[in-house]
Amino acid sequence: MRWHASSPGGTAPLPLPDPPNARPQRTGAQLRTRGGPPVQPLGGPAMEWLSDPSAWAGLLTLVVLEIVLGIDNLVFIAILADKLPPHQRDRARMIGLSLALVLRLCLLAAIAHLVRLTTPVFEWGWLSLSWRDVILLAGGIFLLWKATTELHERLEGIDHSGPERKEHAAFGVVLVQIVALDAVFSLDSIITAVGMVQHLPVMMAAVVSAMAVMMLASRPLTAFVNRHPTVVVLCLSFLLMIGLSLVADGMGFHMPKGYLYAAIGFSILIEFFNQWRLRNIARHAARIPLRERTARTVLRLLGGQEAGGAGASGSPASAAVSAGAGAALHAGFRQEERAMVRGVLSLAEQSVLSIMTPRADVDWLDISQDKASLYRQLQAQPHGLFPVCDRGGLDAVIGVGRAKDLMADLIGRGTIDRHQSLQPPLIVPETVSILRLMENLRRSRNHLALVSDEYGTILGLVTPMDVLEAIAGEFPDAGEDLLVQPVGPDRWLVDGLVDLHTLARAVRVERLARSAQDASTLGGLLLEQFGELPEPGRATVLHGLRFEVIAVDGRRIARVDVRRDAPAVPAPPA
Repeated sequence: MRWHASSPGGTAPLPLPDPPNARPQRTGAQLRTRGGPPVQPLGGPAMEWLSDPSAWAGLLTLVVLEIVLGIDNLVFIAILADKLPPHQRDRARMIGLSLALVLRLCLLAAIAHLVRLTTPVFEWGWLSLSWRDVILLAGGIFLLWKATTELHERLEGIDHSGPERKEHAAFGVVLVQIVALDAVFSLDSIITAVGMVQHLPVMMAAVVSAMAVMMLASRPLTAFVNRHPTVVVLCLSFLLMIGLSLVADGMGFHMPKGYLYAAIGFSILIEFFNQWRLRNIARHAARIPLRERTARTVLRLLGGQEAGGAGASGSPASAAVSAGAGAALHAGFRQEERAMVRGVLSLAEQSVLSIMTPRADVDWLDISQDKASLYRQLQAQPHGLFPVCDRGGLDAVIGVGRAKDLMADLIGRGTIDRHQSLQPPLIVPETVSILRLMENLRRSRNHLALVSDEYGTILGLVTPMDVLEAIAGEFPDAGEDLLVQPVGPDRWLVDGLVDLHTLARAVRVERLARSAQDASTLGGLLLEQFGELPEPGRATVLHGLRFEVIAVDGRRIARVDVRRDAPAVPAPPA
């Protein structure tokens, strides 16, 4: 007698009938599994197996194997059910599992007929096919076709489960495909059962127990598969392997199932490591504030962030998105639009100290001065609002007035009317966020806020125009120079008072905005780097940029030459 290739479920091989000149074929009751005891007649005593320890061991083993085969079946049912409208998916899944159970029980009831399906019904040269072979070939070809079409759709990036999907498959079409899959996997399951145990009640108990477990686990398993698209692709690759194995078995080629299961097990192990890695990446990413993660993702999509910048620590998935979609978005947005969006998204990261006008540059009025001095000061300055102070200086501010109202008072009355022309000053702490500052300015009538430290000292002032410049760039007044002046390719002449976010956008080095520990301006950053007030001509290199101090005004750095082509640092003498 010759032995047929083993079944797709990893079972012992079934015997094929001998050639006509061989010894007579044995009956189904005399069939043996490879290395196992003879299969007892299925019509024996019904309760005899309850006292057989080997029957219970076979039952437990078979339940485990049936669950493994059932998981494959459930995964593919979930893939097919995902094509249906959401309210029909659970029903299709339960119907599919129920049909799988019914098919398995029917096949078990017809087991005596199944063992006779190995009689050749078609022979042509070396090719000899029985009805079992035909069934395996048909099932394998169906699995190959189904796996190939599903893989093609997913590799093409077609969405299957998004809420915006408008077209769904018909329930009947999906149900027919589920029945076909159930038939293939049921045949595989029954061949496994026949090769392992001898008693029909044991086989049926194992099938029913395994299917009950799968019905209970169907919802969480389906949810897991839908949350992890890579698992779907992996399962479809398994479907290809199983289909190819069925075709080979049907053609009479022996493929050791140990190799197949080893490949599947190794693939599952690699996918487990991949899912564990993605879980760790998500856990570490959760430590970063949601606003910052969102800003990084959008900045990468806009194509305006250098490698290794803020977005370099993102997940591989977001990096892949930026690699594909970022190029298209980079071409669709102008440079000015990208800069403005970056300004909006980075606004929450900036401090009010980085956008305010420092105390030394604040123009204010001393109400104790004479009429002529106040009038000349109002005419010389282009501001619309002025802090008005008493003899104590800026720290003794008494109100904020509009230039036109103050000039009208000086012309009509010769003095400033404190009660009619001045509004109470809006004083905010230096720790206030820019978003909270915008809300305070929106409620204020004078649209000017004075920034104070914890000791009550006025550090500077901020207006809505300062917030707008933080988003869209500078709006210099008449006769006012730009804080960042391009003077050549990759070279800029920069005021020491420029805030780091503005400079980072100008030189397109986003890491520069996060380089300082406590400082918010370029002058403060260089003081941190040097540790002292530098002399003109002193230079340092940071993030591929060379900063050379060219002017110092009193105790602050006034002008800095910034260039990208930083010269190499000479090697120390040997």
